[in-house]
Amino acid sequence: MDIRQLLYFITVAEEGQITAAAKKLHMAQPPLSQQMKHLEDELGVALFKRGSRQTELTDAGKILFRRAQQIINLSDSTLREIKDFKEGVYGTLSIGMVSSSGSVILRPFMQQFHRQYCGVRFEVYDGNTFKIIDLLTKGLIEIGIVRTPFNYEPFHYKFLSEEPMVLALTDELDWCPRRDTVSLKELDDKPLIIYRRFDQLVQDTCAAQNMTPTIFCRSDDARTSLLWANAGLGMAILPQSAFTLATHSRLHVKIIDEPRLYTRLTAIWMKNRYFSSLAEKFIEAFS
Repeated sequence: MDIRQLLYFITVAEEGQITAAAKKLHMAQPPLSQQMKHLEDELGVALFKRGSRQTELTDAGKILFRRAQQIINLSDSTLREIKDFKEGVYGTLSIGMVSSSGSVILRPFMQQFHRQYCGVRFEVYDGNTFKIIDLLTKGLIEIGIVRTPFNYEPFHYKFLSEEPMVLALTDELDWCPRRDTVSLKELDDKPLIIYRRFDQLVQDTCAAQNMTPTIFCRSDDARTSLLWANAGLGMAILPQSAFTLATHSRLHVKIIDEPRLYTRLTAIWMKNRYFSSLAEKFIEAFS
């Protein structure tokens, strides 16, 4: 059993068909079938339940699938570690970022980091906090930039400063133009545009005050919330630093005076997993 066989096995398991796996691996079907048969003979167990259309894993196959993924990840991490050792602070760092982090991370942090480590290149994956955590767990990225709240247990983490949620609205919808803060109670019956990432947090916080928010629109991106609010369709609730992410020529903001709605950007990385020298330098500079 070698790394190549395990890669073949994982591909067959994921594709569910020898034909599809062979196509993905850019090889003919008979040699791939033969490799799987050799693997089963070596282990002395059946790894697949072979049907006319679909190939499923046996219980033994499921055990090998989990272990094979761990072995491949370890192999990849080892290669990256050796490459880091050879190159020093050069190479490519894969990170995931929530959309609302851009205005904070890019200036001045990333500019300073780039000046200090100009040989570093980046692979950036965008998504909400839950997607970034999924990418991190699967080993597709090394660092995630996410927002609280989330489950801290599987991660090492480093916080940035806490920031409030704000209400972004047009002059026409502003019922208190002389104030720059509002209470959550004042948002009762107002048409709210919610960044879906914070939907449950907003709902729970409103429920604690015996409120049922009027949700006009939910979106998966803070930029969409801003664009809809800028069109005068409702009032967007989002982190304060996210306000500059999209067109907001008609908008102004009011801080929502509610401590439970405060949030903070956080850099996270997996416990008990290889962490490259590039990633270490990034976390050291993250502030």
